[in-house]
Amino acid sequence: MTAKKALILVARVVVSVGMLAFLVWKINDSKNGHGHDRILPPFTGTTVAWLALALALTFLSVVVSSLRWRAVLEALEVDHVPPLTRLVSLYLAGLFVGNVLPSTIGGDVLRVSRLSHDLGSDTPASFASVVLERLTGWLVLPVLTLAGFTINRGFLREHHSRTVALLIACGTLALLAIVSYLLVHPRIGGRLGSSEGWRRFAGAVHYGSDHLRRHPARGLRVVAWGFLYQLILVTAAYSAARTLSAEAIGYTAMLTYFPVVLIAQVLPISISGLGVREGLFVLFLHPLGVPNGKSVALGILIYLLTLGVSLFGAPAFALGAKGGQRHSSPPSPEASTART
Repeated sequence: MTAKKALILVARVVVSVGMLAFLVWKINDSKNGHGHDRILPPFTGTTVAWLALALALTFLSVVVSSLRWRAVLEALEVDHVPPLTRLVSLYLAGLFVGNVLPSTIGGDVLRVSRLSHDLGSDTPASFASVVLERLTGWLVLPVLTLAGFTINRGFLREHHSRTVALLIACGTLALLAIVSYLLVHPRIGGRLGSSEGWRRFAGAVHYGSDHLRRHPARGLRVVAWGFLYQLILVTAAYSAARTLSAEAIGYTAMLTYFPVVLIAQVLPISISGLGVREGLFVLFLHPLGVPNGKSVALGILIYLLTLGVSLFGAPAFALGAKGGQRHSSPPSPEASTART
């Protein structure tokens, strides 16, 4: 790790600790009567059942996201798509790197590297599949938030939380539309396939869009898997709220606000969204009558659930690229033109 990357990592840790410390201070300083003894629920069979359901759904989301990844690979017309068990293994290894190890390389980089090994060469399909799999979330999450506001129009009366949520959701959709148009355009994205850095990202989007335009049904299947994946995460978050006995958080509230929390927590200013996620829960859930302490505890519990599932990726990470079967078939002529 270079000195610059180490400094960035330290800065993100400081930001995470600082934001969480501020939230805890605000909880202790508040006069609403909700102390630490009111945050955690009593340990009962119901609590354990909700926690077990939240953990099971979090793990199921990994499987469904791997199915979405496989659908992207099929849409890109990859000759030798790895089996689902291999994709789940790669996904878990990526989660382990991103959420457990103090690394700046990121889990997606690991997934691209090991998938390239499985495919037999560093084809653009490896990079494009991970990029497009992630981009579906930027489409699905804002749509879920807008659907939540449509289902429960009462949330529109909460001025501050409504404004922030709508700005994040609509801003994400607008940005996605602009970026997609520019990168799909042959005179812009088409010239970036052999570049590095953000240009490589642009080339990957253009490369993937060419295939999706030829197979729209496959593209719709990718989006459908994306909706199922995010709905499972919403349900897992709702189960986590019930674990904390936060009955004021209904399913539509989680459907409305949790997607924008997921969007905002990917900002590279903290570690795994710590502090950002909890702060937004306080903002969105306080008008619903949820104590600030419960909101902070909910954010931390969701992080711990993700961390717990990520630990299952330790064996996959330790095995390296040995778990996959390398194919030596040459890339297609079209793929060669966009090789990185």
